[in-house]
Amino acid sequence: MTSFVIIGAGECGARAALILRERGFAGNVTLIGSEALLPYERPPLSKATLLQGTEPKWIAEAVRYEELGIAVRTGITAIAVDRRQKAVQLSDGTTLDYDKLLLTTGARPRELGNVASPRGHIRALRTHSDASALRPFLKPGRSIAILGGGFIGLELAASARTLGASVILLEGLSRILSRGVPAEIATRIAERHAAEGVDIRCGVKILSVEETNAGVLIDVVGAGVVAVDVLVVGIGAVPNTELAAAAGLAIENGIAVNSNLRTSDPDIFAAGDCCSFPSAHFGERRLRLESWRNAQEQGVRVAASMMGETDSQISVPWFWSDQYDLTLQVAGLADGATAVIRRDLSEDAFILFHLDADGRILAASGIGPGNSVARDIRLAEMLIAAGRRPDPKALANSQIKLKQLLAA
Repeated sequence: MTSFVIIGAGECGARAALILRERGFAGNVTLIGSEALLPYERPPLSKATLLQGTEPKWIAEAVRYEELGIAVRTGITAIAVDRRQKAVQLSDGTTLDYDKLLLTTGARPRELGNVASPRGHIRALRTHSDASALRPFLKPGRSIAILGGGFIGLELAASARTLGASVILLEGLSRILSRGVPAEIATRIAERHAAEGVDIRCGVKILSVEETNAGVLIDVVGAGVVAVDVLVVGIGAVPNTELAAAAGLAIENGIAVNSNLRTSDPDIFAAGDCCSFPSAHFGERRLRLESWRNAQEQGVRVAASMMGETDSQISVPWFWSDQYDLTLQVAGLADGATAVIRRDLSEDAFILFHLDADGRILAASGIGPGNSVARDIRLAEMLIAAGRRPDPKALANSQIKLKQLLAA
């Protein structure tokens, strides 16, 4: 019987396994996960899990995998891939043969120099166990330092302040959210955090980090030593490519795949945070996206590819972040934009459109309370996918519906 093996039981790998069954694949499906838990959603970790101490939000219950005949093996890692024998060696001493192999190995938090995390008072936030270990520090009378002003760091800051902990956020660059978020929106986010009492410091340089029995001492250039109960390192993620590299697969800012998510080995596929792929929307530029929706969509697409389908449609990149009452959404990539058009949706919500020299929309970034920008960002995403070049005056005029521009 044909056997498909999936290494990596996160969002992407679990979705791929479920979709294989939905599409009628009748062979063996085995899902290997290094965590002891069943596959779960990661976005709640910096929000509901920290705020409420909730259990993981399962992608599917155990009984569902059983009903579909998907073998889920948790708490096990893949040690090596033998491409010639088409076999995977596992940490429990067993070997799995495969006809087709899918690598959804994800990414891991980037470490701070030689300071490894997670550990006692120096932590990361990537897994449910990470969130559970952090939660006792998030209460009145406790202090937390966050290194890194990206989405995860800022969401953690919002949750920590909501729970009453004091928060200092240290960013090495000149502003927060410097990767993919316009300065105008980053300023709005920074102001909201400041209003909640978060101490944001940008352009900082750290001389040393020392863990003590009571907490962490952070020596900051020009500011002296900052003492906190816990330090969370959120300075980006590194794709888990070691297994693929050792097997001789092509690596290029992740496991390199083609438009159908196939690696340099025709029987091995990769998807999600660990892989880079060519994007038709951005001149076949190779992208690696760390986002929940990309993991979901690539899980669906790679399952189809493993079954011989060749749909190479690539979605427009899309990201979101919830902080306090604000939601930030970004569609597309603003690299190469030569003009920015602002569209005010209300007193508290607006969207920035990023256009190239030919007037084509490359990206749209919006911010506002609740779901105030969601519909317009979705329409902007469709405009980007269609390669539209609308009149800039029409983009700026909120009285002209984006749906009209899409239909034009």
